[in-house]
This record gives sequence, C-alpha cells and structure tokens, in this order.
Amino acid sequence: MTTYDPPRPWVNSYADGVPADLDPVSGSLVDIVAASARDYPDAPALEFFGRTTSYRELEQQISRAAEGLRARGVRAGDPVAIVLPNCPQHIVAFYAVLRLGAVVVEHNPLYTPRELRKQFEDHGAAHAIVWSKVVGAVQAFPDDLRVDTLVSVDLTRAMPLATRTALRLPIARARESRAALHEKVSGTVTWEELLRAEPLPATYPRPATDDLAIIQYTSGTTGTPKGAALTHRNLLANAAQARAWVPSIHRGDGCVVYAVLPMFHAYGLTLCLTFAMSMGARLVLFPKFDPDLVLAVTKKRPATFLPLVPPIAERLLTASREKGISLAGTGIAISGAMALPHDLVVPFEEATGGYLVEGYGLSECAPVLMANPVADNRVPGTVGLPLPGTECRVVDPDDPRTDVPAGERGELVVRGPQVFGGYYGKPEDTEAAFVDGWFRTGDIVTIDEAGFVRIVDRIKELIITGGFNVAPTEVENVIRQHPHVADVAVVGLPSDRSGEEVVAAVVLDDTDDDVDVEAIRAFARSILTPYKVPRRIFVVDELPRSLIGKVQRRQVRDRLLALTSGA
Repeated sequence: MTTYDPPRPWVNSYADGVPADLDPVSGSLVDIVAASARDYPDAPALEFFGRTTSYRELEQQISRAAEGLRARGVRAGDPVAIVLPNCPQHIVAFYAVLRLGAVVVEHNPLYTPRELRKQFEDHGAAHAIVWSKVVGAVQAFPDDLRVDTLVSVDLTRAMPLATRTALRLPIARARESRAALHEKVSGTVTWEELLRAEPLPATYPRPATDDLAIIQYTSGTTGTPKGAALTHRNLLANAAQARAWVPSIHRGDGCVVYAVLPMFHAYGLTLCLTFAMSMGARLVLFPKFDPDLVLAVTKKRPATFLPLVPPIAERLLTASREKGISLAGTGIAISGAMALPHDLVVPFEEATGGYLVEGYGLSECAPVLMANPVADNRVPGTVGLPLPGTECRVVDPDDPRTDVPAGERGELVVRGPQVFGGYYGKPEDTEAAFVDGWFRTGDIVTIDEAGFVRIVDRIKELIITGGFNVAPTEVENVIRQHPHVADVAVVGLPSDRSGEEVVAAVVLDDTDDDVDVEAIRAFARSILTPYKVPRRIFVVDELPRSLIGKVQRRQVRDRLLALTSGA
C-alpha cells in the first residue's frame, strides 16, 4: 500500500499569501451561517431581484424551516431531496436540512420526470423540497417512491413586492413570465407554512464534522445514478481551500458573489452556497443565467468573486459590449467544467480589470481540486495547481500503483480533505474508484516542473457540455428506443460555445421510409433534459466494434471529427 508523501512542486508556484497546508476543519456546515450571522448580522446575505435578506434573517429562517421539517418527521441521517433553481429558499432549505443532521440530496429541477425518478429510486428520500413547476412530476411517482413530506416552493414569493405585482398584470408577457416561474399545485406543504414554525431549540443536536452532509449525483459513464457521499468535513475543507486561494478577498460586508451557476451542481454549490456564506458575502442569486439581469446588478455592485463557465463569460462579455455596460470592478472570475480559451481570457480581463482563471474538479472532490494562481504566473492551457492540502500523483492507468516518470502523461490520482469516501450505497463502485486510498479521477494529465497540471485526455467517456456531464450510454439507451434506429453511438465533439457538444451516429433499420433525423432528436427530447439531446445526428452504415463486439466510441469520434473538419 502506498503510504509515502509524494513531492509537491506546485507549492513553490503558489501566489503570495497562499499557504501550503491548512489546519484541519472542525464543526459543521451550519456553523458557517452562524458565524457570519454573529459577525455581520445586518449585512445582506442574499439578494434576489433586488430584495435582500440579512444574515440575521437568514439564520432565523433556517431555524424555523428546520423546526418545520423536524415536526414533519425529518430526523438525523434522513436523505432530503431539494429540487430547486437558485433562489433564497434554496439556501434556507439546504442549511435547515443540515441543521437537523439530515442529508441534502441536490437535483436538477430541469430533469425530465424519468431522470428525476431514477435518482429518487437510488436515494429513496421520503421528504422533498420542490419547485412548484416540478411538484407534479414528484407526485406522479409510483407508490413505492411516495414522498411523505412534499414542500412546494413558489419562487416569486421571494421577489420584491413590485416585481410580484408586475407578474400579476393581465398582459401576455407577464403571464408568460409568471408561468415560467410558478405553477399552481395542491396536496403539498407550502414553503410559507413550513416557516410558520417556532425556531428550532438551540439545544437540538448539531451534526458532527464527519457526518454525511450531501449526496451529489454524478453521471458516471453508464448513465446509472451514482451519488458521491460528501461529509461536512469535505465541504468545509473545500470552502476553506477556496478562501485560502484568494487571500485578496476579505471576509465581510463588501464581498459580493454572483450565483449564476446552478447550485444543484457541485461547482455552484461549493463556490456559491458554502464559500460565499463562509465569507459573510452578499450572494446575488439568479434563477438562470441571463446577461441582462447580471449586467443590471453589475452596474450597481460588481462581483468580487464570480464563478462561471466559458460560455457564460463569453455571453456576458458580448452583452456588455452590445449594451455599453461596463464590467469594470469584477474582481476574480474562476472558470471550470471545460477548457478556458486564452482568447477569451484576454478581452475579459481587459473589460473587468480583474482576473479570469481556470480551475478543475469533480463532484467526488467537493468539487475543486486545483486552480490557476490569481497572479501573473498563470499558465494558459493548464488547470493550474493543486489547492492547499491536496496531494496528486500521475500513475500508469493500467497499473495505478505505479507512478509514471516526472513530466510524462498518466492518470491523475488524488487525496485530500475534500475527497469523498465513496458512492452512496455502492460499495463496488467505491472500491473501483480508489487505489490504496487515492481517488482515481479517470483523467490523463501531465504535471510540469512548476506543478501546473494539464488535462490531455479522459479515460472516462463522459461528455462535458456547457459544464454539465452527459453519460453517452444514457443517451444511447434512449435513442435506441426509436423504432427506426438499429444501432447508435453517442460521443462529444469539440465546440467553441460549450466545450463539447453531444453528437450521435446512428444506424437505421431496413425501413423503406425516409427517416428524419430531426424526428429522432425530437424523440430524444421527449425523454431527456435538453442539454443531453444530440445537437447533431449522423446516419452511418455501421459502427466500428472491437473483437468482442463493443462499439469503439473513440473511433466513432475520430471518424466524425474527420467528417466535420472536411479531412
């Protein structure tokens, strides 16, 4: 078993003020809001369409929501599903569940009923806090998945009175906007009813540092839901590592974080939900990314810290130019989930006067593992340096106990306080994910002499589009159900806009009818979340297979690349 401490050349490349290691964390995630409420009680914690919630008010709402959930049967260790976009209720629900020692299970509210059901089948939560637009899907679950406590959330109730009034105007545009945000439901506990509870007694037991905090789903390569089981320690450590990485950002009123990334995603969850709250920051919440909404806030209050993905940075930059609204004052933007083009970094930094740096992580690592320094020694094309306290090795993928020579390519394996202990209820998958206590990322990398990490390939066949993971097998299983599809392979092709785009190569059956590929896309769209639907479908005579009959996705990808590039 590997017990040695490998060298950490990256420490010498850290920006000034960034420590090599951090003290072990203690307490739990609920202490984050408690500390900020103690230190900055009247400072704005949340901002939603201009309406603010102070840290004192936030803590009070968390306490009432926790008592409301406790009264309805939620106990320590229970999984509680949250199916919400970015909104104030999401933050309150998250910390209320954790305050009871229960376990948050985040879900994409745009998932189709089928996708949502697969995750509920895996975690079995009997309690759920759900956007009103999704309530019907949860209520339609079969009896064996019945949710005992279903709390419905009307996003518009968190908006300023003037905005709510405008949404009720008897004009088509107002009706459309309201319909996109809310749906009338019945048979649920409303969020407002939940908050009518008395505050949870202060003596109610708090969770321990190593208790399970959240189950964060990651697609895996098979499309079967796998929940990364993350403890309070994992998430506290990652928030502390993020704070250490940006020593120029000071805790307290004046720190502004924009939540343009969805908080049901590990990246948005850590940098917006936990990091921002630990900073005593003003967290500006956007239900979805809309450049106009972001620019309207930027005019008044630029972001001190802005987590994003390259397509968001590009759209924000384009919109600012078109509308003549300056991005100046935006301090540090950190990009993840896909490669960051250098030709985007330069104009973005010129427009903001700040930094745009690339990072890297996985859901299993809470999620951030590394980032480029917020300094002039950044290396374009790399994902930066491992965060303080993070250890990395580069190993032979076929023999992961053997390190490759320095500078050569191999599989990245990692360990650190942010690395999870395993997949929820899946011991075999957990065992396969680790070797001698090191987590296998499935990414092929090189690490140079200064410690900068470059991603050069991916063992896993996940497609990363717009920052979201898409499992090829899941999409293939859907398309294969089309009556005229005999075979299919799904791969990712490079995209300037989204990093990769989902593309399918299909073999049609022997029907004499002309099959419209758009009809196949429409069929997929009826079952899958839009970002999983192939952007393009190519009809081919056959798919390349191995000697044992397995479709060779890499060969499919190479052939489609040659076809689309004109080679």
